[in-house]
Amino acid sequence: MTTLQAIIMGIVQGVTEFLPISSTGHVVLVEKLWHIHVESDTLFILLLHLGTLVAVLYAMRKEVAWLMSHPKSRTTWMILVALLPTAVVGAICEEWFESLFDSGITIGFEFVITGVVLWWMDSVATGKKNESTMSVSDSLWIGTFQGIAILPALSRSGLTIAAGLWRGMGRDAATSFSFVLSIPAILGATLVKLDDIFENPAGALALPWGQMLAGTLAAAIAGYFAVIGTRWLVNRSRMRIFALYTWVLAAFVLYDQLVGHHYFPSLLP
Repeated sequence: MTTLQAIIMGIVQGVTEFLPISSTGHVVLVEKLWHIHVESDTLFILLLHLGTLVAVLYAMRKEVAWLMSHPKSRTTWMILVALLPTAVVGAICEEWFESLFDSGITIGFEFVITGVVLWWMDSVATGKKNESTMSVSDSLWIGTFQGIAILPALSRSGLTIAAGLWRGMGRDAATSFSFVLSIPAILGATLVKLDDIFENPAGALALPWGQMLAGTLAAAIAGYFAVIGTRWLVNRSRMRIFALYTWVLAAFVLYDQLVGHHYFPSLLP
């Protein structure tokens, strides 16, 4: 991987982690198009996660500071409750998710689903619930959707914001809760990669430090603007442009699987 490719991967990770278009789906897409395997560069992936973690922490610094000063607040408890189904789904389906990520065989269908969810988001009525008035069942549903979004091309932010809107939350409240909830999720993914490094320290440094740091910086900058942009767009019901985008990606992937056979596993027997 060149420095330019590392920077592009950082931008892709940062932008798609928070825009509702699926970061994992785009990583798979870029890997297939470039014929590379980014997941083998363990330290680089860890640093990309750190870059997006810094981005969301800075973008949501007011909310994070409030939570740190109110550790026993209802919002804190709702975040912890939401993490339970996320962890359960991840633990039960981990090997299956990893196989789907490696093959990329399902991302066309998943981009279709993501687009449907985003299209629906613009039409749903805005509710009145916020982080302090939402119920335990609301939190459990949002956490479940976050767990399901481990599938490669299902957008974590898209599904969790949509789940909040479905449960009657206001647009800004649903978006804020989704991004704050992403912090422990990204931190968890970072710790998993750190564990992989300890298990295989010899294979961790697959890229030079200059390339890795360039990608990390790109992920942090792109991620910050993606958080700000997504909040603005959700509040103004502008998700359908991303729905159309994911459907274009889905059409490309499915065409290749059915006709082209250049990048993705064939769907034909």
